[in-house]
Amino acid sequence: MNDPVLNIIPEIPIAEWIEWLTDKITDVFSFIFNPINTHFGNFMEFMAEDILMNIPPFIFILAIAVLAFFISGKRFGLAIFSIIGLWLIYNQGHWDDLMNTVTLVLLASLLSVLIGIPIGIWMSKSKVANAAITPILDFMQTMPAFVYLIPAVAFFGIGMVPGVFASLIFATPPTVRFTNLGIRQVSKELVEAADAFGSTGAQKLFKVELPMAKPTIMAGINQTVMLALSMVVIASMIGARGLGREVLSALQRAEAGTGFVAGIAIVILAIIMDRITQNFNKKKDD
Repeated sequence: MNDPVLNIIPEIPIAEWIEWLTDKITDVFSFIFNPINTHFGNFMEFMAEDILMNIPPFIFILAIAVLAFFISGKRFGLAIFSIIGLWLIYNQGHWDDLMNTVTLVLLASLLSVLIGIPIGIWMSKSKVANAAITPILDFMQTMPAFVYLIPAVAFFGIGMVPGVFASLIFATPPTVRFTNLGIRQVSKELVEAADAFGSTGAQKLFKVELPMAKPTIMAGINQTVMLALSMVVIASMIGARGLGREVLSALQRAEAGTGFVAGIAIVILAIIMDRITQNFNKKKDD
């Protein structure tokens, strides 16, 4: 098709530029990407297959139920749901898939928190950092999740490692934003009182600002965990093992029953992780 507009203004080769940039980054930083893919992949297999899968299911279920009981203020509701839900997953033969999914979500969430909280603190302390990073966070949160699979595969190939990488990018913004928000909402009077007592910047941060911002930060961490879990099915498209792969396989084969069971397993895991992270933020006497 001969478009007169394109004859005046040629098509900008954005796709070619991005492919060139991706290839260049992959080549230049291969000395970083390859060891990460190898060693981190081995660590994930060790965590999932040598640790979690070697724990007897009834011991794992009991441990989660005990954690849920105490973290919810010694209430039985969440503990009973955890026992029934995890037993159902085991009963349906998805226990190994569950352990792979737990590994992916825990590692992606942990890395997101370790990266997100310092960046959020930096943003709360620097107007320049806040102005520069906010558009990046907006871009990360508005980009469709599937797009994150492209750089993940380009840098790390296929498997669990690119699944964690894609989940990390997708799940980090809430922790960054809520940390920044929580510290900025700390009472100025408390900060001024800490200054009046001669507190250093580190003392003011760790003894005043972070403790006061904890509820907001924990809300961000809760959202990060849920977003990481929401990437489970998408990450299965690039070879990540777990419950998501069962859903994807059932979709490809039009097996409604198998897909429903795997989907229910993801929902059960999501509810348990959501309630546990939420209850970290509640007082014991609530």
